[in-house]
Amino acid sequence: MTATESLCPVCLARLPARREAVGEDGWLVRTCPEHGEFRTRFWHGPPGPAGWDQPKIAPPGTAAVGSAPGEGCPYVCGLCPEHSQRTCTVVFEVTGRCNLGCPVCFADAGTGFDADPTLAALETRLLRARRAAGPANIQISGGEPTLRADLPDIVALAKAAGFPFVQLNTNGLALAANPALAGRLAAAGLDSVFLQCDGVTDAAHVALRGRGLVREKRAAMAACAAAGLGVVLVATLVPGVNDGEVGDLVRLAASLAPGVRGVHFQPAAHFGRYPGNGGSAPRLTLPDVMAALETQTGGMVRAEDLHPPCCEHSLCSFSASYRVLPDGRLALAGSGGCCDKTAIPAEEGARQSMAFVARQWGAARPVPAPEAIKDDFDRFLAAAAATPTVSLSAMAFMDAWTLDLERARGCCIHVAAPDDRLIPFCLYNLTAADGTALYRRKSCA
Repeated sequence: MTATESLCPVCLARLPARREAVGEDGWLVRTCPEHGEFRTRFWHGPPGPAGWDQPKIAPPGTAAVGSAPGEGCPYVCGLCPEHSQRTCTVVFEVTGRCNLGCPVCFADAGTGFDADPTLAALETRLLRARRAAGPANIQISGGEPTLRADLPDIVALAKAAGFPFVQLNTNGLALAANPALAGRLAAAGLDSVFLQCDGVTDAAHVALRGRGLVREKRAAMAACAAAGLGVVLVATLVPGVNDGEVGDLVRLAASLAPGVRGVHFQPAAHFGRYPGNGGSAPRLTLPDVMAALETQTGGMVRAEDLHPPCCEHSLCSFSASYRVLPDGRLALAGSGGCCDKTAIPAEEGARQSMAFVARQWGAARPVPAPEAIKDDFDRFLAAAAATPTVSLSAMAFMDAWTLDLERARGCCIHVAAPDDRLIPFCLYNLTAADGTALYRRKSCA
């Protein structure tokens, strides 16, 4: 049993909590004086939560602040002195508009959105975010960012602000309809596309996005590959809907490498528009995804290949990278995070994570021409470039039923709020059982 803190899913009051291990399962337990006990499973199956750990050494000066109700973590994000990890990725939302109405949208995009900020306002915010975050990666998000005609200008401003790796989070519809857009974005400095892709069948997309989108997704992948943009397929996983397609997504990525650089799985969390009671509804945990990968790839991907992160909290994610062999099979190439359990400084873990993302999720390196190969080292580099790699990863976002403040304090993915504060992703999107938001669409003075 491990002591931590959490919130009441009903009133969002901060509560003492504990992580309980029951066999290979992990449960988050807390009791609200007004609303009773909440007990939610956040980990299901091998490896048990006790054996899945990558210890971090928090930076000097990290200290608890505030003890009264409504004070301290998680009510004063921006980031507060309790936070124990620097920013690795800034999520920068440029519009609330969207051309889909996905029932699993964490941002509740397309409803009640404010007018798009001007390009000048975004430039100011980008510069402030870069000063606050340091040389972090940035993901341009929304809503659906491609609805902005000035998106290439926004990408250029992000590069000019000093963000070394710029990624676009998109549903891909505009890239499919207008392949030239990918080229314009690449010319502006875009490095990578985080492409919403929930499966290989139209049925998966109908259930999660409201319409069949397989043709559009493949067209978007082709446009990005032609423009030299790295593509990561991002699947929101819902039990009984598309969790049977994880193996097919891996095979699809391998068949399209090196244009497709990886697959990133996100078990659906109960915030935003995702329906259901997060306390009783079925949910997928990281071990569930690991087991599905192993089973559905026939052991080509093994659960033991996958490693905890070296940046965010260990219970939040896993990753590994694979070489794509000529016959389409995968061979483990190395971890996407830390391979051993030696405690590392949080800053060093962040550096490793950012470097891996930029290297793996950006465009593949070109294969050198034969006349450029002069020695054995050149031949080694040419062989490496000729063998594409794909990364497999997953992120377990927390909702009001699974929120663990120890995990939140170790978060490295921070949303740049409209008031310029950097707020951990799960806290920014957190909603209570009745839909009340902790941060999103609120004035955070």
